[in-house]
Amino acid sequence: MKTIDLRSDTVTKPSKAMLQAMFEAQVGDDVFGDDPTINALEEKVAQLFGKEAALFCSSGTQTNQIAIKVHTQPGDELICDRTAHIYNYEGGGIAFNSGVQARYVFGDKGRFTADEVLQNINDDNVHFPRTSLVCIENTVNKGGGSIWSWAQMQAIRTVCDEKKLPLHLDGARLFNALVETKISTQQIGNLFDSVSICLSKGLGCPVGSLLIGDKNFIYKARRIRKVLGGGMRQAGFLAAAGIFALDNHIERLKDDHRRTKQLQSLLQPLSFVEEMIPAETNLLIFKLKKEFSTQKFIQHFAEKNIIIVSAGLQTIRFALHLDIDDNDLQRVGEALKSFA
Repeated sequence: MKTIDLRSDTVTKPSKAMLQAMFEAQVGDDVFGDDPTINALEEKVAQLFGKEAALFCSSGTQTNQIAIKVHTQPGDELICDRTAHIYNYEGGGIAFNSGVQARYVFGDKGRFTADEVLQNINDDNVHFPRTSLVCIENTVNKGGGSIWSWAQMQAIRTVCDEKKLPLHLDGARLFNALVETKISTQQIGNLFDSVSICLSKGLGCPVGSLLIGDKNFIYKARRIRKVLGGGMRQAGFLAAAGIFALDNHIERLKDDHRRTKQLQSLLQPLSFVEEMIPAETNLLIFKLKKEFSTQKFIQHFAEKNIIIVSAGLQTIRFALHLDIDDNDLQRVGEALKSFA
């Protein structure tokens, strides 16, 4: 029986076509700058977003942490939502790597307003850390895959321009947002000073993220990547997977979204569900009522060869991805209905 893995969209395996593209990749030494497939991927992504340059890195955590390091100085403060990945899930990297602290905003499923940004910018006073960066995450992981509207992001851009603050986008699941909103990559590139995108989530690559910005920003970012030990050698095999994914796996994200909404419909009437974040993309977060054991819920699924994990107190997250098809969804539905 096939194992169904709903822990994350990072668990995907390369398709046969992606593996063939990787097998045929031309490679070189990327630290010397002569891996042709890495160079092609970086150029492709920079052009996609209308930016001057891009940098291939091992993970979204690395791209985010490099961006923070470039944009800030030790003792500074950045603004983000309290649910932000950079704050919650990057190992304390804001402080460890950059010597910066986070001023977090209590937004709506990870999305905050331009006014909230204004309220959290410190005065130019020696008693306060210097506010030097604003970070947005789209989609928001802990927000259940929630999407920022164009108007929300544009309003924050206006504040950043007025206050001369750079604006960084943690776009680990950005393409999930774009296929729903029809906002273009060029619009995103124009709006943000730096953008991080992840290839190893919904796009289905085994490894990799890219940081995108102007030439001077990426020059500095490349130096920081080296200091962090992030230089890779014949990484073109991984870049080939990225090129394949960008050419073939963006529009199919809608299938993940459709199945997520189907799961939501299955869950809504069930007696053990306390509350649920409405699904917007490929993540579904819900809470079990107090009388139901989270561990027993997870074990129930494990017995049916379906892997899930807790996402907090009485909380479960399902992540849909390209390795989950309609037959798998039916099995998940049957497991839900048989839990009591």
